[in-house]
Formats: sequence, C-alpha cells, structure tokens
Amino acid sequence: MSDTLKVTPTAIPGVLILEPRVFGDSRGFFLESFNQEAFNEATGLDVRFVQDNHSRSAQGVLRGLHYQVAPHAQGKLVRVVRGSVFDVAVDIRRESPTYGQWLGLELSEDNHRQLWIPPGLAHGFLVTSESADFLYKTSDYYTPEAERSIRWDDASLGIDWPLNGPPTLSAKDQAAPGLPPR
Repeated sequence: MSDTLKVTPTAIPGVLILEPRVFGDSRGFFLESFNQEAFNEATGLDVRFVQDNHSRSAQGVLRGLHYQVAPHAQGKLVRVVRGSVFDVAVDIRRESPTYGQWLGLELSEDNHRQLWIPPGLAHGFLVTSESADFLYKTSDYYTPEAERSIRWDDASLGIDWPLNGPPTLSAKDQAAPGLPPR
C-alpha cells in the first residue's frame, strides 16, 4: 500500500474511501490530493481520469442522484476542499449483489477524505455546512445524452439524508424518476 494514501473498502464492491496522508504543523497542512501512481498502487486500479469538475453550493443544496450510462459511464473520485457534505453512492449495477444499496459518509475540508465511485453507481451529495466546494475527477467526459438521474428521496432506496428542512433541488433533480428496475 502507498505510504501517502490509505484505502478502505466499503460494503458496496468497488466503492473505496481514500484518506491521503496529511502533514500538518502550526503553519497549516500539506497533502498530495492526487498522484496517479499512488492511486493505482493503493487501489489496485488503473483508471484514466479525463475531466476535473468543481461545484460550489449553499447549505441545504442536494445534487443528485446522477450517473451516465454506457458507453459513457463515469467513475468519480470526489472530495470537498471547503465546507462539508453528506456524500452518497448508490449501486445501480443490475448484476451486483448490492443493487439498490447505498453508502453515505461525510466528506469535509477537515477530514480530507475522498470517495472513489466506480462506473455503474449513482452519486449525490447534500451540503451540510454554510457552503461547500466540491471537486471531482471523472473517468469519462460529461455526455448529456448519456446523463441520467434517480430521485433523491426514492422510497425503495431509503437514503437517510441528514436534512434540516426541505433540500434545495434543481428542476432536473425535482423531476428525476425512481430507481430503474433491475
């Protein structure tokens, strides 16, 4: 395993929690946010990232659940550099034994965690701080005709979002359908 990156598998096959080594002192901190060799060595994967995205959202904004279908399915390496979010990955791989299961965890500027979400999963997040800057790398380009959404509050998923009131949603997310049939 890389000495700069700790990787923890989750209950959903392929979804990984990554924790970079943080070097801190009274001046602040330093961490290597991404290193292709360290990522490959620590995860056992050989992913080619092609696009970096950055979103800023206010507290209570919920983005998701989003994914792209093949041949443009995207893997995502996600992290928060300012604020905090409750980040969710949902397994929608029809052949998977964990189809329809979700994983949720806090990503924040303080814990420096990253989450690897492989292709075939839906992804979303809820901003839990005053605002949050959310960064993510993707393994395929954004392709509008391949983009899909699942309703954030689909009862069959039962995601336990840490809400303090109704979330702020885009029109697209308000109109999203439920979980696709297996």
